[in-house]
Amino acid sequence: MPADIFSALADPTRRKIVEMLADNDGSPVSDIHNQFQVSPQAISQHLKILREANLVQVEKKAQQRIYRINTEALVELEEWVLTMRQRWSSRLDALDSVLKAEMEKIKNNHKE
Repeated sequence: MPADIFSALADPTRRKIVEMLADNDGSPVSDIHNQFQVSPQAISQHLKILREANLVQVEKKAQQRIYRINTEALVELEEWVLTMRQRWSSRLDALDSVLKAEMEKIKNNHKE
């Protein structure tokens, strides 16, 4: 997974572009630009950052550039997130076990 994927997704405009591309099979730059109230140059810069992060792919058709989401990059991101969730879940499960054992000790000490 490219190291800058999180930086690329940190920007709300870029997240919106990725969401938009996820809903479509491919979108020309003009369609992407029409969804935002920023300059075409700003959208081009956002798309460049998304390309560099490998989140989108571009295909040239005649005079148009068609952007598509790179599902492989999203699968890698999802796998990383699942791994992190599993790590935290196991740590939280271990903490839960320790807390239950401590509560049981306290409970037993009050009975004596």
